[in-house]
Amino acid sequence: YCEGFCAVFPAMTRQRSFTEADLSYLANLCHNCKGCYYACQYAAPHEFDVNFPKTMAELRGLSWHDNAWPGFMAGTFRRPFLLTMLLLVAFTLFFLVAAVLGNGLQALFGAHPGGDFYALLPHELLVWTAGPVFLFSLLAMGVSVARFYRSAGASASPPKAGALAMHDAFALKNLGGGGHGCNDHNEEFSMARRHLHHAVFYGFMLCFAATAVGTVYHYGFGWHAPYALISLPVVLGMAGGALLCIGAAGLYLIRRRAEPAVVPQWLNGMDTAFIGLLFYTTLSGLLLTIFRETAWMGVLLVLHMGSVLTFFALLPYSKMVHGIYRLAALLRFHADGKAGQ
Repeated sequence: YCEGFCAVFPAMTRQRSFTEADLSYLANLCHNCKGCYYACQYAAPHEFDVNFPKTMAELRGLSWHDNAWPGFMAGTFRRPFLLTMLLLVAFTLFFLVAAVLGNGLQALFGAHPGGDFYALLPHELLVWTAGPVFLFSLLAMGVSVARFYRSAGASASPPKAGALAMHDAFALKNLGGGGHGCNDHNEEFSMARRHLHHAVFYGFMLCFAATAVGTVYHYGFGWHAPYALISLPVVLGMAGGALLCIGAAGLYLIRRRAEPAVVPQWLNGMDTAFIGLLFYTTLSGLLLTIFRETAWMGVLLVLHMGSVLTFFALLPYSKMVHGIYRLAALLRFHADGKAGQ
């Protein structure tokens, strides 16, 4: 009966015993649609009090914690607000000091023709601060998910398994709850969480595409920012930012309405911190683009760059890792199934 909700239950039937690594794999395969909780006859108020989504969420969080690299950063998963606020303040102050020392207070609070960001913070400064932080985060995420994938006993996956895993990840197939959606509030079915995840994911990809196009423009063609409002980098960035804001705000509201019994408290704090940072980063970027030719540009630029650097630094130690872990779990799922035969 349970096999229709997501990939976790079919995956369980493929083996008779489960190691701790197997449980971590199943936990990351779980997309937290909560359908099994409301359908289970042994959930509370039954004396067995089976709470499968909460158990999977706990195991999922522990897998991120245990595989984090470098190891001393693992504690960030349990203290998300503290490090987020410390980094946000530190990076914002860094860019504030850089702007004032480089150009003075008058430039910080003055308008710049065409909304030229680089007149306040040089391009080289932005590249040599954000670039290394982003590359280190990618390395940390890569090492972390590689540890998880190896510990789960996964072997080399055939190309077909990779294609199926990518399809499921991009379509968020397992957030469909078997076709009728998730149970985000009581026993009501809804596809809202799936759609909002799509908004966040594709919004992020559009923003990344905007940065990539801007990089090509700058280094390939010598076309330097700021770009016109109807240019490709700005259009991609604005569209992506709008989707990110909508997705982040919607997911926060859904989380506020969710049944408390199925959400571990420490993970709830991590999710809220990440959603808040994502929304703040995106909104500050949208406002910066809108008001870039006004006297607000300097302040908005400092706030936005502080949030961007914080976001980059926390990528491997926040809820952001769930996407790449889930992709790795889907890869093993399809490798163990028909695609691997």
